[in-house]
Amino acid sequence: MIKEIIVVEGRDDVTAVKQAVDAEVIAVHGFGMNADSIHRIQTAGAQRGVIVLTDPDHAGETIRKRIEAICPGVRHAYIMRKEGMRKGNIGVENASPEAIRRALASAHASSCEARHEFTTKDLLAHGLMGAVDSKERRQELGKHLGIGYGSARTLLSRLNNYGISRDDFEGAAQKLN
Repeated sequence: MIKEIIVVEGRDDVTAVKQAVDAEVIAVHGFGMNADSIHRIQTAGAQRGVIVLTDPDHAGETIRKRIEAICPGVRHAYIMRKEGMRKGNIGVENASPEAIRRALASAHASSCEARHEFTTKDLLAHGLMGAVDSKERRQELGKHLGIGYGSARTLLSRLNNYGISRDDFEGAAQKLN
């Protein structure tokens, strides 16, 4: 049983999450968040907490940011692109129950304090930018840390804002070698 309320994009995502875990799930129906959805998310955030699990695409990131704006302190869970891909369609609804459980188990909250522990030097030192295979390395690192895939800039933001420790980062980076 998951204590927090899980917020997803659509009804097929609700079905996939409920097959993976015992939890209450709210669907925001893509960009069509209405006043009722917003109220439910804010109430859930105040009472039980919220975990956002959106599709690993641009639309999912946009929805994730909108939810965080209306409900600060949400936790973010990420499935990897390849885990959510089926027949050219990407989404939480395509992820296996194991991938959904892994994503929820490693959900991270954004930090209220601005951190600047990680820099581009860290990414360069571990081949996470500026190398031929940087994209693949960022995908694997994101999976190990449970912060999803992102560009070098997005990765830095997540490392600094999700409270990832230096030890966790270095440990995950060592697994890439």
